[in-house]
Amino acid sequence: MSITVALYSHDSVGLGHARRNRALAYALAADLPRLTGQRVRGLLIAGHPDATADSLPPGWDWLVLPGFTHTRQGYMSRSLDVSTERLWHLRSATATAALEAMSPDLFIVDRHAFGVDDELLPALETLRAAGTRCVLGMREVLDTPEVAAAEWERIGGASAVAHYYDAVWVYGDRNVYDPVATGEVPAELADRTHFTGYLSHGRPDDLLTESSVRAERPYVLTMVGGGSDGGHIGLAAARAALPTGHRHLILTGPQMPAEDHQSILDAARSSADAQQIKVSRNAPHVPHLVREAAAVVSMGGYNSLAEIMATTTPALIVPRNGRRQEQLRRAQALAAAGAADALHPEKLTPQALSGWLEEAVSRRTARDAVDLDGLMRVGDFAAREITPRPVGADLFTAPVPTLNETRPLPHV
Repeated sequence: MSITVALYSHDSVGLGHARRNRALAYALAADLPRLTGQRVRGLLIAGHPDATADSLPPGWDWLVLPGFTHTRQGYMSRSLDVSTERLWHLRSATATAALEAMSPDLFIVDRHAFGVDDELLPALETLRAAGTRCVLGMREVLDTPEVAAAEWERIGGASAVAHYYDAVWVYGDRNVYDPVATGEVPAELADRTHFTGYLSHGRPDDLLTESSVRAERPYVLTMVGGGSDGGHIGLAAARAALPTGHRHLILTGPQMPAEDHQSILDAARSSADAQQIKVSRNAPHVPHLVREAAAVVSMGGYNSLAEIMATTTPALIVPRNGRRQEQLRRAQALAAAGAADALHPEKLTPQALSGWLEEAVSRRTARDAVDLDGLMRVGDFAAREITPRPVGADLFTAPVPTLNETRPLPHV
């Protein structure tokens, strides 16, 4: 006997969704055999090929869907020369076929209940009829309550989500930030919403190899997640003065535009500290680099901060300054909890970073007041979900979306 788990992330921008699911995969692979006495296998469905650079537990594998990307004109094919409609059909059919073949006991979807433009609805119908338990996993901050409410409405409201999903897992500490209290998670879903704690302690950390990106200690670290919109932070970091005796490792991310990456390289080479600065696209062992750093500057994405909070490394969060308020609200909440410092993006300058780095490298940051043990609990949460249920049993009787409805493509 074995348990099969499938996880989905749409990954139109960044790698945060896939990295979160990867951390869950390792936690479930470690804990479910102990809790259930059965071996566990799994499939991670992702939407960006860079996701596969990260390893998975034995018996697990990646399925990468042809990618969507977000442009000024909306969501379009990332690489294939096909229409948005044709790509939607390809992704939806591929995901549905894979899930039918795997017949998972548990299906975990990251953030977007129905995927890109409802691409998951055919699969969810099939899984629901087969008795698969379905979980919607949510980061702790979505956006302003008004924006979040509009997004829920666009996918059919809480009733549509409740029809397909047995539970909602919020990957955070409700004492730091409570999206149910703010209204970002609708009240209708409150009775099936469970807070896991931040997915921090126990995140997978790939082994160092001869080709691994390294920095000689002491060093400071700047990282901007996938990098698609982190060029301004990397540039300010490359121009910042370093604390005496320290080196600087700047991770620009695999998705940073080439011109932004080149600007950071040029700034680093022209710096008075040029010999002490290393710029790299990516490193598979970020948790190790964060632990060993004297201080870290980071954007406010969930996964970057989850990795940082598992350490005592002082952190300065410079949140994304764009259409979404998610990173800014997270930065403010974690700063209020004493887990990190925050710098409003409008105040970002090389001088501001220089001053913070000079002070931060002489201290460490205790984060014991924040619940960081979510990965140690998800096995128990999953084991409780994997219970017999009558095939095809309704979870909610309110109207649900139909497969031929057209809805706006989701935000990241």
